[in-house]
Amino acid sequence: MKFCMVTTFYPPYNFGGDGIFVRELAVSLVSLGHYVRVIHCEDAYRLSSNTNDPGLPQRYDDEGVDVCRLKSPLGALSPLLTQQLGHPALKAGAITDLLNEDFDVINYHNISLVGGPAILSLGEAPVKLYTLHEHWLVCATHIFWKNGVKRCDSRQCLQCCVRSGVPPQFWRYTGLAKRHLEQIDCLIAPSQFTANQHKQFYPGVPTCIIPLYSRLAPSREMTGNWSRNDPPKFVYSGRITASKGVESVLEQFTTFKEYELVLAGDGDALPHLKERFAHFPNIHFTGRLDETSLIELYSSATALIFPSIAPETFGLTAVEAMACGTPAIVRDAGGCAEIIETTKAGFVYQEDSELPALVHRMARQAGLREHLSELALNAIRKFYTRQRYLDDYLAVIAELRGHDR
Repeated sequence: MKFCMVTTFYPPYNFGGDGIFVRELAVSLVSLGHYVRVIHCEDAYRLSSNTNDPGLPQRYDDEGVDVCRLKSPLGALSPLLTQQLGHPALKAGAITDLLNEDFDVINYHNISLVGGPAILSLGEAPVKLYTLHEHWLVCATHIFWKNGVKRCDSRQCLQCCVRSGVPPQFWRYTGLAKRHLEQIDCLIAPSQFTANQHKQFYPGVPTCIIPLYSRLAPSREMTGNWSRNDPPKFVYSGRITASKGVESVLEQFTTFKEYELVLAGDGDALPHLKERFAHFPNIHFTGRLDETSLIELYSSATALIFPSIAPETFGLTAVEAMACGTPAIVRDAGGCAEIIETTKAGFVYQEDSELPALVHRMARQAGLREHLSELALNAIRKFYTRQRYLDDYLAVIAELRGHDR
């Protein structure tokens, strides 16, 4: 089959997990003999990074994927217009030309700065999918983070945009998104929570749930790095921002001097937190890690702590840790709790005050870490593999191809 993936970010021009996932999916489909084209916006990356990124590789192995990197002579103006208009604007012609082929499947991903909702009507294919990586369709901040300070508890979107520093998008108050979503055969959500959020606003669009999988593939030897004889070590991996709730965990670990806390990742809160907690010898910041280093960190940890306050679409970090044999302690925020419900390989908490008891239990209860580790590895093999995702993904396409739109 011929696939086209449309996304704002794509490696090496990406920040978070959405671009990495699109590449994983594209490369996997190519390995099965399919043709895959990826269309993404290089200008959007440079706008968001506010740098020319001299550290980016001069050459990048696309592993058989036909990657089309869009770049406008007007640079940042292009994604800024898209953000405001909900339309491809300056790149509409180029995108139309790139989509003007006999694709069997067009799969839209993060379209926020590559085309907005209007891009969903560009291109013809028997099957058109939209994969939900964030809550962008239903939240201008993408993550239900209200006024830049707390989880969204009521919809005051215009006020929230102003206070969060997000330019208001007036197309959100029209029928633009709903009109162009009529072109989509199916929304693919990674969790029931995310599916439910979008069904509230777009009940007429078919939705299916396909959980994500870990890109980490540690060997059996690598998953055996943890030892009961080592001092307890807890880890966090991901963006270090206010919405992830890491500051409250750091505060608690200032009193857990017998336990080590390691935070891997970067984000706008990192400089402040590094300075604030620099004098605590049991707290460490590693910055972003490559896959091998991340596997080593997960595998040697007593447990992952994932304290996100803003609701996650899924909670991929927990699955990555479990792929390394490491249990997870997650806040009940979005799709995270569903992973624990499925695997039984960890604990869910609601309030910060509940976390210390779970940390102590993981560190002190004999045999608990070993038991949860076994549950984690078994669940990963059953529910969260690349093959499982591809099987479900291709099954959805096969079913849709059997029906006329």
